[in-house]
Amino acid sequence: MSTKTLVVVLAAGALVAACGGQIGQNNSSGGGQSSAAAPANKNLELVVGVKNEPFYISMQCGAEAAAKEAGYTITTQAPDKFDPTLQAPIVTALGAKKPAALLIAPTDDKTMAPQMKQIKDMGVKVIEVDTALQDTSVAASSISSDNTQGGQLAAQTMAKLTSGKSGSVLVLDTKAGTSTTAARAKGFEEELKKSAPNLKSIGVQFTENEPSVAAQKVTAAISSTPDLIGVFATNLNTGEGAATGLRSAGKVGQVQLVGFDASPSEVEGLRAGAFQALIAQDPATIGKAGVQQAIAAIEGKPVQRNISAPLVALTKDDMDQKAEFFYKTKC
Repeated sequence: MSTKTLVVVLAAGALVAACGGQIGQNNSSGGGQSSAAAPANKNLELVVGVKNEPFYISMQCGAEAAAKEAGYTITTQAPDKFDPTLQAPIVTALGAKKPAALLIAPTDDKTMAPQMKQIKDMGVKVIEVDTALQDTSVAASSISSDNTQGGQLAAQTMAKLTSGKSGSVLVLDTKAGTSTTAARAKGFEEELKKSAPNLKSIGVQFTENEPSVAAQKVTAAISSTPDLIGVFATNLNTGEGAATGLRSAGKVGQVQLVGFDASPSEVEGLRAGAFQALIAQDPATIGKAGVQQAIAAIEGKPVQRNISAPLVALTKDDMDQKAEFFYKTKC
């Protein structure tokens, strides 16, 4: 079925400011004063959510390019799993290095607060990239997609894919306490009621960010819900697992799968028909803007508290025209 292209570009003006001239501007409150001397400490640390995930690799690429351009150095670290008990020691250990700024994708919106606050209290600038704490007093800036609108876009896409048919839809989230995916799930369920009253959500199920668990959830839902017509997966691991579950149950193409993110395997799945649509983010822009806001904070220049990055819906019909949104596996 030909699906109309859906594109959401969020807060374009904020992105232009974040990724453009604002960071190079002098603070207007300084009047005619000259720029401050360059900081002695130009070391940045990026702590992402998990190793070897294309979303975070793409973010790292954007961050490294921005740091190099500005004459800063950046080091990236990540836990083996998306788990605050594994991420917290990495952040704590940074106290000995005392970088000029920490860019971090917190793996839990509450649990990671003490470690991040401790780093902030040492004088390190804290910038949130992708995920964020509930406590908004810790970070100087937060850069992410508008995840609520991403969920809404996914629901609108699901409505188009199902063409007015009635049925049930399963929503797969990652872990409780993950700010981004929770917002996507909430946005999806709220918009589904408006855009597709013929579709009924059977609720949000958690996958612990494990593809194998996502696959099990999908096969179980197919068995228990005969009218299952769609699945919305809120990130790349749940999407990849959901595709596996549909394949195992022989339901590929019969149950519409809308994924979030655009990892190489998801892009391949979209081309092959395992996914009917993907909601892609722009992690490289998130990484770039994060570095630029960190440098602004370090150098005493204006910092934007919240910045939104672009989102776009990809279908098999238009994916190659939007290839710049495909995620990378190396820089």
